[in-house]
Amino acid sequence: MAAHLSRFGSRIPTPVKHRVRAAQAVWGRSTIRFRILPQFLIIGAQRCGTTSLYKYLVQHPLVAAPPLGKGAHFFDMNYEKGEGWYRGHFPASLHRADDRLDRRITGEGSPYYLFHPCAPERVAGMLPGVKLIVMLRDPVSRAYSHYWHEVARSFESLSFERAIACEPERLAGEDERLRTQAGYTSFSHQHWSYLARGRYAEHLKAWYACFERGQLLVLSSREFFRDPDGAYAKVLEFLGLPPHRLARYEAFNPRDYPPMQGDLRRRLAEQFERPNAELFDLLDVGPDWLS
Repeated sequence: MAAHLSRFGSRIPTPVKHRVRAAQAVWGRSTIRFRILPQFLIIGAQRCGTTSLYKYLVQHPLVAAPPLGKGAHFFDMNYEKGEGWYRGHFPASLHRADDRLDRRITGEGSPYYLFHPCAPERVAGMLPGVKLIVMLRDPVSRAYSHYWHEVARSFESLSFERAIACEPERLAGEDERLRTQAGYTSFSHQHWSYLARGRYAEHLKAWYACFERGQLLVLSSREFFRDPDGAYAKVLEFLGLPPHRLARYEAFNPRDYPPMQGDLRRRLAEQFERPNAELFDLLDVGPDWLS
């Protein structure tokens, strides 16, 4: 159980990975009283570089990687399983040889949290002092990357243009059902929310209603990949961690896919003009921030 899936996950076949996760979960639940809750969450957005940032953070000497890997998906998909189940995903609180408390912190990255309507209040109820990291990308590019991600996982069979046309019907009523039906999960809300996830201002406002602004760090994915060392330093400062530089800033989970048609990109860009303006006002950033 000592080997972390977060370190070797890309080399482990999926069925084996699931068996290891199940065994680790049993061990985690048996040691709940020794386990700590996370001090930080990477809450989204999906296909914006959250996996890369997570991989960078767990290389810091004072960040303890969760044994079960990047994301617990507790506050979106598994909330009914309770705090004990969630604690089982994190490292134990250890003492050093000189008997002082371990100074390491831990966290997770579940990019569905930003979009899930129940996540802000759930997180605030259990982790009121947590630090939250948000990564945002041009919503048109994010939607297109999200689409090809679902195609690669065999979760989407429609063309991109057809999928975004069907999105309102696919998502109709799902927000309300997630809010009102205990234990309800929605495949369409999680996997087919290509454009809805890009209306960042409305999602961030829900989080700002539950947390102090200083608890959220919002990053541009464009700047993150343009200057990963600088972005990494900013995140470490936000988390109160000492500086640390990596020898290499690898991009994780990239996907190759055909370019979007120019006329479709223009139409979608026009759709996002108002949501983007709301975001820029909310964050007090310029219009080039996402481009």
